[in-house]
Amino acid sequence: MSWGYTKENGPDTWHKEFPIANGKRQSPIDINTAQVQYDSSLGNLKLHYDPKSVKNVSNNGHTFTVAFNQSDLNDLSGGPLKDKYELAQFHCHWGSRDDVGSEHTVNGSYYASELHLVHWNTTKFKSVGDAIKSDSGIAVLGTFIKVGKEHPYWAKILPYLSKVAHKNQSADIHLDGGFDVSKILPNNTNDYYTYEGSLTTPPLYESVSWIVFKEPIEISEAQMAQFRALMTSEEGSSGPDCCMVNNYRPTMPLNGRVVKSSFQ
Repeated sequence: MSWGYTKENGPDTWHKEFPIANGKRQSPIDINTAQVQYDSSLGNLKLHYDPKSVKNVSNNGHTFTVAFNQSDLNDLSGGPLKDKYELAQFHCHWGSRDDVGSEHTVNGSYYASELHLVHWNTTKFKSVGDAIKSDSGIAVLGTFIKVGKEHPYWAKILPYLSKVAHKNQSADIHLDGGFDVSKILPNNTNDYYTYEGSLTTPPLYESVSWIVFKEPIEISEAQMAQFRALMTSEEGSSGPDCCMVNNYRPTMPLNGRVVKSSFQ
């Protein structure tokens, strides 16, 4: 059985196939604001995205993924990062209800969902495949999502989810003007938490510089329902047709790591 989020193949079982699941710098974590250390050297992030590089959306049975073609204009640097990173894809994690779903928590509290923008280190590596296995190879921007008012820019991409309702389906994205990822980030990208961690799904490589924004974004209940309408099974499969919900890993021990913040 491949990994997943059920009792039989969920996070509690991942260590059997992926021993690093019990490693010392696993993600996600609980961000305990009383223990976060302000670091005055953490400057603003430099973000630039190429809207025309958006490629496709796919359903891998665990989440939906929006992929991007390689572009020198998809550039992340600054903040805690010493190198340049390029956007590869974004995806989300979410719960079956609005009070759970994010992977990171803040003082033990969840948000309804969490957006991950996955970038790879183009200064040191020639491909995502090389970068993902190596320390400082990956940088992920994490954004908390709460349910509230409708998000007009998310509304551009969400109709494509109906084209990938089932596992292993994909659809090319064609939008006038493309899709500007910066418009689904918080208005304030200067206030963030950062720490050294891992991928939150197998193979769980400990290669990630995490940057988690303090400010969440909002989407509507109807928009959240479009996440939850996705299926974990292939179309026409004989197995149970399960809605894709609760696809988040519980928080992992800090093991002495320090979470830093760019703000006081």
